[in-house]
Amino acid sequence: MSMILKMTCPDQPGVVADLSARLLAFGCNILESNQFFQPASNSKREDGLGSFFMRVLLAVPEGLDMAKLQESIDAFAVKFEADISLRPIERFVPTILMVSKFDHCLQDILYRVQKGSLPLDIKAVVSNHADSRNNVERLGIPFYLWPVSKENKGEQEAKLNELVERTGAELIVLARYMQILSDNLSRKHFGRIINIHHSFLPAFKGAKPYHRAWERGVKLIGATAHYVTPDLDEGPIIEQDTERVNHAFDPEELVRRGRDIEARVLSRALRLHAEGRVFIDGNRTVVFHK
Repeated sequence: MSMILKMTCPDQPGVVADLSARLLAFGCNILESNQFFQPASNSKREDGLGSFFMRVLLAVPEGLDMAKLQESIDAFAVKFEADISLRPIERFVPTILMVSKFDHCLQDILYRVQKGSLPLDIKAVVSNHADSRNNVERLGIPFYLWPVSKENKGEQEAKLNELVERTGAELIVLARYMQILSDNLSRKHFGRIINIHHSFLPAFKGAKPYHRAWERGVKLIGATAHYVTPDLDEGPIIEQDTERVNHAFDPEELVRRGRDIEARVLSRALRLHAEGRVFIDGNRTVVFHK
């Protein structure tokens, strides 16, 4: 059995040696290891110390007493003030998808999940429009139509919180969901809501970004996947991509190409998150790519 160990702690001597010794004592074999040291001058820690990030892929012996291994890891966490987790690599992350009218990101995610290339367990799709209902329900996925207005926004977000609790969802994906979440909801689920923004942040925010980009004669368009915070489109960035364009492209062509970028950037970000490759460091991220 393979497992992912994910850990961050204040930088200090002996961290890797101690953890490696504990894993060796249980017969675990390290198959892949990624590490990053953030010096104190750049660290987002409030204690003024540097930060150490580590992701390890382990081969765990059959019949291992997992409770005892977890007990040793918990002792390590206390000793080094570490935030650490251990989970099977095969685990699929319980997820709620949210979408409005444009469903290119939604359809891309559903296709990748069906083909087994995206380790998500889609518990439900929530939308403020009915456009995607048929495509979702034919896959046997519950679809919730919750139109949003100024008057009922609090009520609809309460429904979302209840749905998260009931389904055990650990991730909420805004797959071109064109509603702004409240500060309370963003704070409550910080690190568990991922949004795709239709530009290479921080440029061309707001309505019709590709038209505005076209008016400026841009040579690159892009998309940004980030965690949601109360500060609109200012959350920690997970993944970005761009594509070169030229003067011959009209706004509609930019939109078409932009949607392709959005879909692939969001899916890459979701895979990175689901595989435990993303560490939030203040308003930045540390991302261990393959």
